[in-house]
Amino acid sequence: MLEPILETNDLAIGYSARRRPPRLVAESITLRLWPGELVCLLGPNGAGKSTLLRTLAGMQSPLHGGVRVAGADPYRLPPRELARLLGVVLTDRVEVGALSVRALAALGRYPYTDWTGRLTPQDETVIDRALAAVGIAAFASRPVNELSDGERQKVMIARALAQEPKLLLLDEPTAFLDLPRRVELMGILRRLARESGRAVLLSTHDLDLALRGADQLWLFQPGGSIRVGAPEELVLDGAFQAAFHGDGVVFDPHAGAFKFHHPPVGQVDLVGHDLPTLWTRRALEREGFVVNGHDGPRSAVQVEVLNQQCGQTLWRVRHVETWQDFPTLSQAMSGVKACLSLPMTE
Repeated sequence: MLEPILETNDLAIGYSARRRPPRLVAESITLRLWPGELVCLLGPNGAGKSTLLRTLAGMQSPLHGGVRVAGADPYRLPPRELARLLGVVLTDRVEVGALSVRALAALGRYPYTDWTGRLTPQDETVIDRALAAVGIAAFASRPVNELSDGERQKVMIARALAQEPKLLLLDEPTAFLDLPRRVELMGILRRLARESGRAVLLSTHDLDLALRGADQLWLFQPGGSIRVGAPEELVLDGAFQAAFHGDGVVFDPHAGAFKFHHPPVGQVDLVGHDLPTLWTRRALEREGFVVNGHDGPRSAVQVEVLNQQCGQTLWRVRHVETWQDFPTLSQAMSGVKACLSLPMTE
């Protein structure tokens, strides 16, 4: 049977001070992370995500309780031995001067080299695999300081992979990336976990990607406890909504996304089944309309999404006995507001 790569037992995290009582962040933390598993650590700002990651990485001592990485106590291991078990990628931008991509990734081999830092053919092979795993082998000779934020983050992950760790910890790895790069990086991490059998734990504020990409969520709850479960389980039992509840914002479990919460401005019937209809519903709901489907109550205003033979889409807005066709969704939205005598959006 598989053994967990990371486990905690009755762990309490926080900060100790010589002349003051320790500041407790969270306690009674008992967690397991398994080979090949990608876990996202979620929680509101200040909940303790970074504190927990630093504690798991052996960078910060726990207040009490224990941590085991591949069966070993990270606080008792020499740095070189710990680096063979654990790779860490932090959010902080590291200045690397004129180092090339390959030279920076090669620094991950330090747990295996002698005092001269000489690389063996086996070391070179591991570095090649690490660069290929994150898709930057073609950039190996480029200076790191010429790379984009997304490319630079891949290099830092390659450096951690060159350590050949059993566990990879990442603190907000998508924080400074645009949406396509965030999706790409999450896909890379998920594939690495699956193909290499490593365990991957990352903290993130990207709730949508966590819901779509993680095997498990570790979710900080109000009061400092941590709920563990598959993303779908934590949505269905209300834990996700409770953790991120805020004024004016609600989590819609049907859409799997957060929405602005504002008083409804009117009701609209929506007719259609295709992709333009889906985005028409989103546009109407964003403006505060309650949208009824085919089986919902009849409203004074109806929007019908029409697909033309030429491939174009028309939006037909009906009001009482009259109707008008609009060639764009924006114009249709203005038509709906005009029907209900609501302010127009320029």
